Amino acid sequence: MKENVEKYSKSLIDSIKTIVLESRKKIVRTVNYQLIETYWNIGREIVDNERSKGIDSKSARQQILQLSKELTQELGKGFSRSNLFNMRKLYLTYTNVQTLSGQLSWSHICELLTIEDENKRAFYEKESSNSNWSFRELKRQINSSLYERLLLSSGKVNKKKVIEYSKKGQKFDTPSDIIKNPYVFEFLGIPEKKPILEKELERKLIRHIEDFLLELGRGFMFVGSQQRLTINNTHYYVDMVFYNKVLKCYILIELKTTKLKISDGGQLNTYLNYYKTEVNDKSDNQPIGIILCAEKDEVAAEYILGGFDNNVFASKYTYVLPQKEDLIKELENVMNEQSPEHNNG
Repeated sequence: MKENVEKYSKSLIDSIKTIVLESRKKIVRTVNYQLIETYWNIGREIVDNERSKGIDSKSARQQILQLSKELTQELGKGFSRSNLFNMRKLYLTYTNVQTLSGQLSWSHICELLTIEDENKRAFYEKESSNSNWSFRELKRQINSSLYERLLLSSGKVNKKKVIEYSKKGQKFDTPSDIIKNPYVFEFLGIPEKKPILEKELERKLIRHIEDFLLELGRGFMFVGSQQRLTINNTHYYVDMVFYNKVLKCYILIELKTTKLKISDGGQLNTYLNYYKTEVNDKSDNQPIGIILCAEKDEVAAEYILGGFDNNVFASKYTYVLPQKEDLIKELENVMNEQSPEHNNG
C-alpha cells in the first residue's frame, strides 16, 4: 500500500511540475513580448516626432541623447542612447511588431538589427525561433557566417533559395540540406596551423559537445563516439554517431586531419551499409555519412564520393571564424554567375 502511495505521489509531483514549468515559460514569453511591443511603440513615437517636426538625422541624434537623459531621470534604467536608437530602428525595420516571434528577447532583436540585409536578417530571426537559440548562440552563428555557409554548401544558389531561407530558415528536405562547407570549430581554441591527431580532435569535440551540436545544426543528438560494429568477427569503429530528429536518421561522422583520400569514401560507405541493415529501426530513414577533413579537392571528391547508393558527403573544417567579407563576396559571385543577365552576356 505504501509503495502505491509513493508512486502516485511522484506521478502527481511530476504532473504539477510540468504544469508550473510550462506556465512559467508562457509568462516569460508574455512579459518578453510585452516589453518588445513597448519598445516598438516608443520607437514609433520617436520617428513620428522626427517626421512631424522635420528633424534631420544629425539633429535626431542630439534629440535622442537629450531624450535618453530625461527618460533615465524620470523612469530609471533601460533608456540609454543606444537602446533608444535600437527602439527607433526596431520600428523602422519591422512595420508590424506582430510579425516578430514571441520567443526572441530584446538582446536577440538588437543583434538582428545589426544585419542590414533583409533576407539574411529574416533567416537568423527564423532560425533563432526554430532552434531556440540563446543570445550567445545567435551571436556565434552570425559571427561564423552560417547564412553564407549554408547557401554556398547547397550547390545552386539563386534568388529563389535566398528567399526560401529567409521565409523558413534552414530547410531539411534532403540529406544534403544538413551539410555545411566549411564547418567552423573556433570553439576548440586550436591554432589554425597546429598539427593535431584525429583522436585528440575527437576528444576536444566531445569536450565541447554543446558547441559542436550547435555547429551541426537543428535536431542533432549525440549517440556516442567510437561506436563499434562487427563484420565477420572483425571490429570497426565509427568516430562519432549522431541522430537527427528532423530527418529521422543516424548521422555517422568520420574525422580526418589530412586531405580527403580515396579510401575514406569506401570506409564510411561500409559503415552506412552496416547501420542500414543492422541498426536502423523500421521508422528510421537511411543513415547519412559525413567525412570532416582538413582539406578537400572538389574534383577528387566527386570521384571519391560518386556512385555510392548511400548518402556520403565530405566537408572541410576550420579552427578559425571565416572572413565574413570573403564569404559574402563569394556568394555574390556565385549568384552573379548564375543570373540570366550574366549568362546572356
